[in-house]
Amino acid sequence: MGAEGSEQGCPPSPCLDSDPPGRCRPQKPILLQGHERSITQIKYNREGDLLFTVAKDPIVNVWYSVNGERLGTYTGHTGAVWCVDADWDTKHVLTGSADNSCRLWDCETGKQLALLKTNSAVRTCGFDFGGNIIMFSTDKQMGYQCFVSFFDLRDPSQIDSNEPYMKIPCNADAKITSAVWGPLGECIIAGHENGELNQYSAKSGEVMVNVKEHSRQINDIQTSRDMTMFVTASKDNTAKLFDSTTLEHQKTFRTERPVNSAALSPIYDHVVLGGGQEAMDVTTTSTRIGKFEARFFHLAFEEEFGRVKGHFGPINSVAFHPDGKRYLAREQRRLFSGPCSKEGDQSLLLRGPEVVSPRPAGPYG
Repeated sequence: MGAEGSEQGCPPSPCLDSDPPGRCRPQKPILLQGHERSITQIKYNREGDLLFTVAKDPIVNVWYSVNGERLGTYTGHTGAVWCVDADWDTKHVLTGSADNSCRLWDCETGKQLALLKTNSAVRTCGFDFGGNIIMFSTDKQMGYQCFVSFFDLRDPSQIDSNEPYMKIPCNADAKITSAVWGPLGECIIAGHENGELNQYSAKSGEVMVNVKEHSRQINDIQTSRDMTMFVTASKDNTAKLFDSTTLEHQKTFRTERPVNSAALSPIYDHVVLGGGQEAMDVTTTSTRIGKFEARFFHLAFEEEFGRVKGHFGPINSVAFHPDGKRYLAREQRRLFSGPCSKEGDQSLLLRGPEVVSPRPAGPYG
């Protein structure tokens, strides 16, 4: 893979036999430095030993999650990278970028295996359950409509000709802002900027179910470990739980600020929410008023039972580790110097089981 960078961090402090049950010593945070601009998505592989990060720079990084060591980079994109995903056995990595391309990589060597060109930026991407079919959605921009494209990796002719076996046109008035595969790879679940949720068949392309439970844009969709449920995060200040098959609304988690991301714990009936005041208003808002906290809700009772403070800006993405004992929270911060502003160094701070956030920017970004 690409050139190595400077990494620093301390491995988590393990629980000792002398520690009382349930009272493990606090784990030290791990600082990961590998991006120059704000991070757009973070994702664990299935086992949780690897962490993939993408940002508004062309860099795709992969890290050891246990100690923060950077294994390398996947180089090839020329624009901001919006999405990343790894298949079931972590052999392949899929990325989508604002350079109007979706790329398939060999996870171990970093070799680019396929380049799929599009007419507009790729906003979401993902592997199906078996890892043989990929899907990605494109933005509505430059006169081009939003589409969801499906490629079968077992058919080289589709890759060579850059022609998907199915291409679904989306609502002309509302592009897709988040999308995930449904149970058993039979459908995809897509959230739109007008608050709609659609379930598209991966075989016929038809809209199987359509609901609108949100009044504003859906920022994030994440499924449960068994993929029977999923949680949405929206700008309407709520996160909602749905059934993956019927899209039936189950629970609502309410906050006072827009919710940018939400994730379901793989081992507890917990959901973590990340959000806060809009980034454009952060400079005039105190951390207390801006609600820059990771907030924990009980899945069944819809009650908030805890917060993790310490963020200085809105949290843009959260993700649980597959073991359920730690999570990531990625925020965007800006350093202002005089009348001009400059984006600070974007990095991740791993802290299990507490918070993960970028470190403060230095005077030179």
